[in-house]
Amino acid sequence: MVALTKFKHNQEEQNSMLEGKALIEDTDMPVKMQIQAMSYASQALDLYDVLDCKSIAAHIKKEFDKKYGGGWQCVVGSNFGCFFTHTKGTFIYFTLETLNFLIFKGASSP
Repeated sequence: MVALTKFKHNQEEQNSMLEGKALIEDTDMPVKMQIQAMSYASQALDLYDVLDCKSIAAHIKKEFDKKYGGGWQCVVGSNFGCFFTHTKGTFIYFTLETLNFLIFKGASSP
């Protein structure tokens, strides 16, 4: 199944908090995968400078590809917009420290 997502930050949406550090803005991932996403993000922030968003995103993408198979995409930064199609159950958008993280598995348009 495929979901087309137009992402726009909406403060009225119900937010979730996991691990006491990351604020989940929106997701359709299973909880176990959400926790893994935040763990990989935290790991990347330990490895790279917070300004090196490209390396942080690459680290998370590579870890997701290893654990869940290829086709994952990751966007990291503090100011971005996007429009994408993702496989149902593979999307998360969260904030950790000063950065926003968008992780999803790509899919073809229906």
